[in-house]
Amino acid sequence: MKDVTFRRHRRLRQSNTIRSMVRETHIHKEDLIYPIFVVEGTNVKKEVPSMPNVFHWSLDLVDQEVEEVVSLGIPAIIVFGVPNSKDDVGSSAYHDHGIVQKAIRQIKENHPDLTVIADTCLCQFTDHGHCGVIEDGKVLNDPTLDLLAKTAVSQVEAGADIIAPSNMMDGFVAAIRHGLDEAGYVDVPIMSYAVKFSSAFYGPFRDAAHSSPKFGDRKTYQMDPANRLEALREARSDMEEGADFLIVKPALSYLDIIREVKDFSGFPIVAYNVSGEYSMVKAASQNGWINEKEIVLEKLLSMKRAGADLILTYHAKDVVKWLLEDK
Repeated sequence: MKDVTFRRHRRLRQSNTIRSMVRETHIHKEDLIYPIFVVEGTNVKKEVPSMPNVFHWSLDLVDQEVEEVVSLGIPAIIVFGVPNSKDDVGSSAYHDHGIVQKAIRQIKENHPDLTVIADTCLCQFTDHGHCGVIEDGKVLNDPTLDLLAKTAVSQVEAGADIIAPSNMMDGFVAAIRHGLDEAGYVDVPIMSYAVKFSSAFYGPFRDAAHSSPKFGDRKTYQMDPANRLEALREARSDMEEGADFLIVKPALSYLDIIREVKDFSGFPIVAYNVSGEYSMVKAASQNGWINEKEIVLEKLLSMKRAGADLILTYHAKDVVKWLLEDK
């Protein structure tokens, strides 16, 4: 072996200090967005059955959750609303006194420096559970756009800092951008669910948002998981229509898409670490099969390494606590 020349890569792994000096990818609390579910009623703090430690919050109690988020230094939340009443056009999504609008007003009044993102969709507000207007069993694209723009404007009027449309209608970013600009909100960014696959990983979220479709599925508007080039076309369309951030959802099974969208767009990329990804980790951890902290940090690192600038994750509070422990 004396005459053999080879690289000694282990030199840079000799101690924790050296490893930290050459570490290429990092997770910071500023990278995280935390989802919050708000519901009608009072004195409601109810755990979502399929999502341990994720709760439905009524407005009189939600400040408990928001206070913890703020105290941990997480810079942003995304608000999902679960209304009491639903109809065929999801009118409570764009009502001035809808659950999301009321929550945003309250949160921004109490925490003006917290960035509040509004999920902009109709599915949890419609009695059929689809993300748009229905006629003869089909989701109509263009009539839905008007309602999405109306919803976005109402959310910004309530105080939302960023609009995050998740419906996957064609032209939804252009319609919302036009609606916001016409209403005088030219400076409000759009965080588009640009690449949203029709995924099996959404089950627990539909439990949380009460948004399962009453018939059929969402495969006519959410993307086929088999398609890569289509994802790039979708992202490019949203860029051209005025998006400011691009979301890839889900994250863990689509790291290749995150990398490609980041490389060709140069836009800020958001990885949505979705409910199914969260719940699988929680279930395995509760059974003692995995180390939850190590698994979560590793998978979030993979998203950052793939090109994500931000991560929308139900693990956000735990992640910040773990980072503080490690320091």
